[in-house]
Amino acid sequence: MQNPTHSSARELAALIRAKKISPVEVVEAHLHRAAALHPRLNAFVHLDEAGARAQARAAEAAVSRNAPLGPLHGIPLTVKSCIDVAGWNCPAGSALRRDYVPQQDAVLVTRLKAAGAILLGSTNTPEFLMNYETSNSLHGRTSNPWDLARSSGGSSGGEAAAISSGCSAGGVGSDGGGSIRVPAHFCGICGLKPTPGRIAATGHFPSGSGSFPWIGVVGPMARSVADLRLLFETLAGPDPGDSCSAPVPLRAISSNELRGLRVGLLDAPSLSQPTDETVAAVHLAAHALKAQGFLVEPIQIPALDQAISLWWYFFGPVIEHLLRGPLANHHSVLSPMLLEYLQIAGAEPPIALDSFLDACTQRDLCRAQILRQMEKFPVLLSPVSLAPAFRHGEGTWRPATAASFRESMRHSQWLNLAGLPGLSLPAAVSKEGLPIGVQLIGRPFEEPLLLAVGESLEQALNAARFPSID
Repeated sequence: MQNPTHSSARELAALIRAKKISPVEVVEAHLHRAAALHPRLNAFVHLDEAGARAQARAAEAAVSRNAPLGPLHGIPLTVKSCIDVAGWNCPAGSALRRDYVPQQDAVLVTRLKAAGAILLGSTNTPEFLMNYETSNSLHGRTSNPWDLARSSGGSSGGEAAAISSGCSAGGVGSDGGGSIRVPAHFCGICGLKPTPGRIAATGHFPSGSGSFPWIGVVGPMARSVADLRLLFETLAGPDPGDSCSAPVPLRAISSNELRGLRVGLLDAPSLSQPTDETVAAVHLAAHALKAQGFLVEPIQIPALDQAISLWWYFFGPVIEHLLRGPLANHHSVLSPMLLEYLQIAGAEPPIALDSFLDACTQRDLCRAQILRQMEKFPVLLSPVSLAPAFRHGEGTWRPATAASFRESMRHSQWLNLAGLPGLSLPAAVSKEGLPIGVQLIGRPFEEPLLLAVGESLEQALNAARFPSID
């Protein structure tokens, strides 16, 4: 068989069940690769080699005695280091959380372990997750496996780098404005931002509780859409600790449902103009969907300009307002990227109760308008961002610049305002050899349909590649 670190989670699970490879072999291969590549990538915050080996031995013993096996039995995974794993540091990129060690697992970690997954470690993030580049003063900068001079994205950049390079077979990130989808796009893997409440965010920092828990979600990341489905089906389900949690059952998608399905090719001038290569990748995906029997038609959604404005209001000034007090006396230890965000967001007009309540109302009205326009188009196709991965240090929160995140990441940000699921998957490669992903967008709680369309598109494009970092 091929190198286990180059295999999909589904392939590995099947081989383990068939006793053609052992969990110990699989875990050792991934630990060896992680140790070899970490000095160059800096993807990990914590690597639990002893714990992973002990879990692998227990998993192998279960296979030997023909015990019932979970869907992820023996599969080595990672999680973003803002997600609680009992006994592991959970710093979320900040020196202020350097010594925080949770006493119990996040709900999603419990579900992964119950399915038989083996957690290798946790991965790097920007401080408090507030950037599209994964770099912080506590753990340093994470590089892109396709080009070490470029960003792996943020805020789930460590997770994307670990999965793309074969250090992990998959994992979990979080997304408040593209933080799963952008790193997946930058690193040539797949990522799913689910509907708020679809996967319990209990045990994630920052907490999803409060006045607008719909803006941030947790979701799976992997090297294929089929692996995303495997992880999603394991993770999905309600939990009382998540205020958006909803007991919506998963459903099967038949080939008849996909046949002739209308896909809207998003025409959105208000989201800024992507590079020519990015536009070409989206059109390539559109043609591939047509060849698979989907009806692809252009669609305009006028409400998106308001959605972007409202997203920044909540993600920028409102979150800065909430952070201002707790961080007031700690600026000397904060990362430059977080300080830039606080400066830019803090320059906006002060938050007043009336303006906040009005924004909440406008968000609901805007979301309703978007959903009405999606009644005839259950799935949309768009870019993930304006361009492939930028060079380290090029991205900025400063407005009115070519590298401004508020311009370059708009195609991902509006989904978080509207509470829609979005899936990023590889479609093409730039002239510099960088991955270019495309984004499929669905209606709330229609992740099974989105994943089914994604698998069909993935098979048609056959664009998945492994970075030549060895």
